[in-house]
Order: sequence, then structure tokens, then C-alpha cells
Amino acid sequence: MIRRFGEPVQGDQKYRRRAGAYAVLWRDGEVLVTHKAAPVPEYQLPGGGIDPGESPVRALHREVYEETGYRIAPPRRLGAFRRFTYMPEYDIWAEKFCTIYLARPVHRLGPPTEPGHSAVWMQPEAAANLLGSAGDRHFLRQAIGLLRRG
Repeated sequence: MIRRFGEPVQGDQKYRRRAGAYAVLWRDGEVLVTHKAAPVPEYQLPGGGIDPGESPVRALHREVYEETGYRIAPPRRLGAFRRFTYMPEYDIWAEKFCTIYLARPVHRLGPPTEPGHSAVWMQPEAAANLLGSAGDRHFLRQAIGLLRRG
């Protein structure tokens, strides 16, 4: 059973399934998150939708680069969750299937290439309180526990 976070499902609404790959990016005791300016300002785990024919890991590498400007080391899967939400940037109601990975940012190639995104380094606990998605917060807290234990 995949855990669900966020808004309750609206029975009269049709949802389009949208798979995505997202990462907890950890280095030297800090996490790298993205701040998305619009349509609603929000801190998020870097990542996004998987394009047709694209593997989740390839999508993760592409999305992390677009939203942070960083290349990452090979990621490790932490888990997955579902979220039902309206996505105003696409004008769709979506059932998001979010796969979460843990990865290390290894090389910054430049600023984010995706408009309206900025990369922000934070203390993990601060980020866990600021992320806009309950699923993102859950998996960041899980990663904090894993990494601090050893």
C-alpha cells in the first residue's frame, strides 16, 4: 500500500495520473531544496514529472539539474507516495505518484535553468518545516533519521 498525503480526493473530479521523481539532496549536513516562485511560492524537494519513455532515475537527474543547477551522484530510492492535487501550471487535477530518492549533489554546473526556481541550502530540520508538501516533509524527516543514525 502506498501512503497518501495532502488534500482529500474530490469524488466529482477526474484526476490525471502523473509520475514524478524527487530527491532529498544531502551534503555536509545540509539539504538542497528548490524554491518555486509561482504560481504559489513554495519550498520543494527538487524533482518533477517523468517524460514519456524516460526512466525515473533519468528524470530525476534532469529535473534536479533544471531546478538546482547541480549534477548528482547515483541516487538511492527511499520510497513513494501519492498526492491528489490541482496543478495550476498545467491546468489539471492530478494524482501524483511521487518516487523519492536520496542523492548527493556533486557538481554545480550553474544556476537553475527552470524559470522561477532557485536552489537553497538549508539545515535539514528547517527544510522539513518549510517544505510545502506533507509527503516531501515525511521523506526528508525519514532521510534525516537514516543519515544521523549512520
